[in-house]
Amino acid sequence: MAARRSYLDHNASAPLSDAARAAMVGALEIDANPSSVHSQGREARRLVEAARRDVAALVGADPANVVFTSGATEGASWLLTPNWRMGRAPLHVSRLIVCAADHPATLNGGRFAQEAVTRIGVDADGILRLDELASELERHDRAAGQVMVAIHLANNETGVVQPVAQIAAIVRAAGGILVLDAVQAAGRIRLDISDGCADFLILSSHKIGGPKGAGAVVSAGGVLMPEPLIRGGGQEHGHRAGTENVAAIAGFGAATREAAALLPEMDQVAALRDRFEAEILAHVPDAVIFGRAAPRLPNTTFFAIPGLKAETAQIAFDLEGVALSAGSACSSGKVGPSHVLAAMGQGAYGGALRVSIGRGTTQEDLVLFAQALRKLAARKAVKAA
Repeated sequence: MAARRSYLDHNASAPLSDAARAAMVGALEIDANPSSVHSQGREARRLVEAARRDVAALVGADPANVVFTSGATEGASWLLTPNWRMGRAPLHVSRLIVCAADHPATLNGGRFAQEAVTRIGVDADGILRLDELASELERHDRAAGQVMVAIHLANNETGVVQPVAQIAAIVRAAGGILVLDAVQAAGRIRLDISDGCADFLILSSHKIGGPKGAGAVVSAGGVLMPEPLIRGGGQEHGHRAGTENVAAIAGFGAATREAAALLPEMDQVAALRDRFEAEILAHVPDAVIFGRAAPRLPNTTFFAIPGLKAETAQIAFDLEGVALSAGSACSSGKVGPSHVLAAMGQGAYGGALRVSIGRGTTQEDLVLFAQALRKLAARKAVKAA
């Protein structure tokens, strides 16, 4: 029998849930195009629209305001554009403001020219500097065009949750558009776009137990919309051309239903995360846990072991049967420090390890992690000696 492995990398991709897998298998039995008007086509359409309702319910949205995409990166590329419409009238966005600790999908500015993108810093805990945001919005020349603020709701490396209500109030006062990358937050903390938290949310299926290759953009209303990124047919109400991936969308819908039902269990996940952190500090007393003083996702720990490279530690954990990340999975294989740590003024650490757990994580996973950590701590002690 193969040795048990512990998967502690849910922020990179959560394991496919049984419900999502079953929904996908069922959808694969339907051969028809969801745009076809015959009975088989209507059945495929029924699955897509049921999933649309499920995704909308997770974030308090109107199903009519959910547009399916191939994932969060496509969603960001679609939203981060100077070209918008307000009803039938064109609307130009001349300035994009992002957070220096954002995921690269938003940090790089999408389809904006680099000179039109402004990066706002964060404090030592990873919280957006609200005074900088307000000052930048005050300086914006409204005569030149609209301003957009696109930031992560929860950081993919540290798990730090931004003060969205305050950010929304600042952006609203300046008449700006607010886009929230809710990829890591959805299914882990409660979201309700109807409360004015944002104009748009970006979601990803595989972060909550759905399949890879599916995502959604959710809007607070249907009047203000970006020009399409993918043009062709009239699918997704004309916002995103191309035949819908029915199986992936069905799996996404099933995953959102499960995520919504399991939100009350996030307190238990947070308690388990705290036990992981207790093990880290017990075995490596000089370890640094980033963002610990700020509100965080209940499932995420980002820590550094002084004197030990994150990549080296990650390999050591993997050899012991523990899968975790050295920063964002989207940056795996790239040599260089974490831009998130650099933005927090913690660049001297270079990199860090991310433990991200989920509803399938157990006490046994904690035991395996602790065993691997003890061996790593012993190696560190020998190296120091």
